Amino acid sequence: HIPDDRLIMSFGSGYGGNSLLGKKCFALRIASRIAYDEGWMAEHMLIMSVTNPKGEEKFVCAAFPSACGKTNMAMLTPSLPGWKIMCVGDDIAWMRFNDKGELRAINPEAGFFGVAPGTNHKTNPNALESCMKNSVLTNVAETDDGRFFWEGLESEYESDTKITTWLGEKTTVGAKTATPKAHPNSRFCCPASQCPIIHPKWEDPAGVPISVFMFGGRRPEGIPLVFEARSWRHGVMIGAQVKSEATAAAEFKGRQVMHDPMAMRPFMGYNFGKYLEHWLSLEKPGRHMPRIFHVNWFRLDSNGRFA
Repeated sequence: HIPDDRLIMSFGSGYGGNSLLGKKCFALRIASRIAYDEGWMAEHMLIMSVTNPKGEEKFVCAAFPSACGKTNMAMLTPSLPGWKIMCVGDDIAWMRFNDKGELRAINPEAGFFGVAPGTNHKTNPNALESCMKNSVLTNVAETDDGRFFWEGLESEYESDTKITTWLGEKTTVGAKTATPKAHPNSRFCCPASQCPIIHPKWEDPAGVPISVFMFGGRRPEGIPLVFEARSWRHGVMIGAQVKSEATAAAEFKGRQVMHDPMAMRPFMGYNFGKYLEHWLSLEKPGRHMPRIFHVNWFRLDSNGRFA
């Protein structure tokens, strides 16, 4: 990446983030530098709408490190009666303040590029339905009749269903194997238009008005389930302090808790100090600044269960 020249060069890597150059490389690393120069934002955030039983709709952006639930949250199925969730995007938000002082966000992507293992009709039915056709599945297992399989889909198949693992080994769905049947970072890549809850304004060039920012990470202890920042400046500090356990998409192994400010550590296209200055400079008279919250879905109780 050469942000000064808006230039990306990639050779020899099959890793998604290094080969799908329109995604992290341009839409975050290069775009964040363009946003700094031009006074807008390019962030590693989902965009979703939440509608209450009264029909009042609010739009939310949320920044979580990789494999901390962005896609699951963006496609959430509410358990509360009368509430409705719709998805605008699950990974990247470009945002700019309009003449009315509203922060408007667009999803610059055409689809979803999600972690496959763990995705099923219980954890994320909307994501699974999105990739049933016109999709590319990478490093997953395949059944003898051409269907996909990964860890988390066991209940969808008979245990004796024959599969070929991502390493080319023959086995069955129910058999125990020394290595995972699908790579832990195997992916589905599908058009957003196929998502059952895609928002009708997901391609609106005017964007959607953002009322709330959420930050969060994978923190088993010490961090509350939810708290709100007292001000925009306080919220920027909270975002800068985001930490999370390393995941399959990161280069660090084990249970190491890593700093990941604004969930942008791998994706900032310029100096972090300048990045924070840019966030702070966005607060101006007449602008409706989003309320900022920090959440922690991964807090464990004394018995090791999710709180």
